[in-house]
Amino acid sequence: HSARMGLLSVFCVCLFFSSAFAVDRGNFKTCDQSSFCKRQRALKPGQSPYRALLETLELSDSRLTLQLINDNNKVHLLLELYRLQGNMTRVKINELKPLKPQNSQTRDDNGIVLSLGAESQRLIVSARPFRLDIMEGPEVLLSLNSRGLLAFEHLHLRKDTQAQPDGAEVKESVDGDQQQDEVEKDEDGEGDKEQDGLWEETFKSHTDTKPNGPTSISLDFSLPGVEHVYGIPEHADDLKLKTTDGGDPYRLYNLDVFQYELYNPMALYGSIPVMLAHNTQRTMGIFWLNAAETWVDISSNTAGKTVFGKMLDFVQGSSEKPQTDIRWISESGIIDVFIMLGPKPSDVFSQYASLTGTQSFPPLASLGYHQCRWNYNDQEDVKSVDQGFDQHDIPYDFIWLDIEHADGKRYFTWDPHKFSQPKEMLQGLMDKRRKMVAIVDPHIKVDSGYKIHSEITSKDFYVKNKDGRNYEGWCWPGNSGYPDFTIPEMRAWWASMFAYDQYEGSMENLFTWNDMNEPSVFNGPEVTMHKDALHGKWEHREIHNIYGLYVQMATAEGQIQRSGGVERPFVLTRAFFAGSQRFGAVWTGDNAAEWGHLKISIPMCLSLGLVGVSFCGADIGGFFKNPSTELLVRWYQTGAYQPFFRAHAHLDTTRREPWLFGPENTALIREVIRQRYALLPYWYQLFFQAYRTGMPVMRPLWVDYPKDTVTFTIDDEFLIGSDLLVHPITEEGSLLYPPHNLFGRGGSIIPRKDRVRRSSACMENDPYTLYVALSPKKFARGKLYIDDGHSFNYDTKKEFIHRSLTFANNALTSSNLCPDCNFLTSSWIEKVLILGASKPSKVVLKMDGKETPVDFEFDSSMSVLTLRKPGMNAGDDWTLLLQYQND
Repeated sequence: HSARMGLLSVFCVCLFFSSAFAVDRGNFKTCDQSSFCKRQRALKPGQSPYRALLETLELSDSRLTLQLINDNNKVHLLLELYRLQGNMTRVKINELKPLKPQNSQTRDDNGIVLSLGAESQRLIVSARPFRLDIMEGPEVLLSLNSRGLLAFEHLHLRKDTQAQPDGAEVKESVDGDQQQDEVEKDEDGEGDKEQDGLWEETFKSHTDTKPNGPTSISLDFSLPGVEHVYGIPEHADDLKLKTTDGGDPYRLYNLDVFQYELYNPMALYGSIPVMLAHNTQRTMGIFWLNAAETWVDISSNTAGKTVFGKMLDFVQGSSEKPQTDIRWISESGIIDVFIMLGPKPSDVFSQYASLTGTQSFPPLASLGYHQCRWNYNDQEDVKSVDQGFDQHDIPYDFIWLDIEHADGKRYFTWDPHKFSQPKEMLQGLMDKRRKMVAIVDPHIKVDSGYKIHSEITSKDFYVKNKDGRNYEGWCWPGNSGYPDFTIPEMRAWWASMFAYDQYEGSMENLFTWNDMNEPSVFNGPEVTMHKDALHGKWEHREIHNIYGLYVQMATAEGQIQRSGGVERPFVLTRAFFAGSQRFGAVWTGDNAAEWGHLKISIPMCLSLGLVGVSFCGADIGGFFKNPSTELLVRWYQTGAYQPFFRAHAHLDTTRREPWLFGPENTALIREVIRQRYALLPYWYQLFFQAYRTGMPVMRPLWVDYPKDTVTFTIDDEFLIGSDLLVHPITEEGSLLYPPHNLFGRGGSIIPRKDRVRRSSACMENDPYTLYVALSPKKFARGKLYIDDGHSFNYDTKKEFIHRSLTFANNALTSSNLCPDCNFLTSSWIEKVLILGASKPSKVVLKMDGKETPVDFEFDSSMSVLTLRKPGMNAGDDWTLLLQYQND
């Protein structure tokens, strides 16, 4: 197609608030209402028209190319297969480009067998019908097109040539003859029959014109031995993905869904087309690189004997085993899929991170508590809330301003009456070492007197409609334009608007929230942008799911640039795509004050963590409606142990600051927020690990216990790192009050700062307490990471401390994990608690060649040994030795 697109750049007025708090499902398409999904789903398994032309095979050390032909319509495709470093394989299928045939000695009439580089891995290409199998030893790991559902809608020309768009291309066959006799045929070889939705599609009052005709693609994957698959967020559903037989597929299409429903496959705000498969033997991943609307079908069955042709020198056993079949269907683009072969969960995380990047390393303060609502009314309101936290001895780091803070919802401005002195307000927060977030949405009020709109217009940076004029739609400011964030120059200009001399009233403690960036268009089809809108030569349908990523990318870059490249950004986004983890945090959108929404926040964030986005959270208390006091407290007790910890509420809800529900509940909320702050050293170390390796911070139990089948479906409890197990109470009326919902792993060492102050920055130089939980073998280990908490110096200057903490042979030792790093801290070790210890006769600190006795207490009823004020600097080498009389 003229508009086939590979997304390689990834690597590197209220209309809805009704009294009935439920999604209007009629606003959003089902598969039957999406013509390409309905068309593709009508294809029957086992009838693939595609055949591999083995005589066209070309093979190099890391690349295989091969032509495929659709025997029904004689259209040629080009398959490219790449062996990538790190046990990954990339498969691309596009319309044919000229390729010089070359014979290969590894083929016969039925197929070919190739080594994949790994010692026992082989790739089997079957010719008729075309099929790929990836094998390790005698086991099939994964098959492509085993059900014959590969489909690639090539360019059609309309029978009514007068309706053909100007400049439409005619694809050529491999010998150069125009496929005049083929262009009026469907993928099944039959005539066009003027099927609905091929050239024009209407949903409700909106018509989508399709100048390129039908452009959808599909491919199926089979996973023998697999029962459990995960990922493809965002959906309000269980962690383990369900089969879609008899219902709609899971939909990936970024949408502003008002009051979303739970436990269904409807699309939500973000889309990450990555699926993980796990069993006791292996973890694998499939990354379907496509930013167009996508549907994913999942079916489960048993696989018995499998015959691949003459090239196989074995016959599989007769015992049946489970199998999961996956089918990806996208409206446009090319087939471009990365197969991550693990085998361990950590391998898949690092493989995916090598493709799209790791979670950005956030400023330490952003891991603290965030207080938000739509809207804090004015500067006095902000000051009053800020003082309320101090009066009730509750720490927080960020207070947030929603859309009402701006002048008529003109972003980058302040309401001249309610927020007339923004720098004074920000300075008041800075004096307390606190920060603010203000919302900046990507819809721009059409107003010639508004600088942002005028400059975007003059630079011709707006998305266009199908007729080439600036695309306009309705959103919070009224009539709005939508900047084209796919244009690098537009992103650079947007970033420049965050400079302190451009964003009037901003200071270094002001950060940003990108909402509504699906993009949300109140009067658009499915509350979003028309698919035939134009981003240069690309239709919006091609890039829809990546729009929000580009908004967050440009905003984060603006924050970095305003500091001269020194300071880390903090940007929250609602819409996201593969790679969004590089630019900040994500939240689960407009949830409700219901127990079910509290419960679903766990699998929603777990799913995001599995596909790279660790910095996830849900609105504490629920965005819509008013929570009961019990629900609000339980939500704090859950959210305090999720990575992004923010309370938020709708404009029409009653105020719900933490001290408004009586002293007893204030005390419960205070305690769990303070626990969050005490654990910040542990959270910070985990985010450093996520930044370094791609390991999720909040993770399902099966990641750390991959052979324990009981863990494979657990999504009402989770791990923070490897060492803390959280089992929140998400059911009404539980007798556990307060909850005992946090458990440490035997064999772990958890660093804490138990002197909690008003904000994380106020705790910067405070001492550490080490909690050492011994395993049955009297062993434990952990890590401690320290830097300045806010700059890129950890990266550019290697200014950080990274310590390994190990307890073995009755000695606790701190050793340096980065000898060439250089950072000084004022923090020291003021206390060590060793759980599971016996009473020593003496404790000695060995440091700098000296031995110093250390005071201790022993609680025999709890087997807890407490070492008080050993006094060593947190960045030094030292050993604490427990001595016993029989030593």
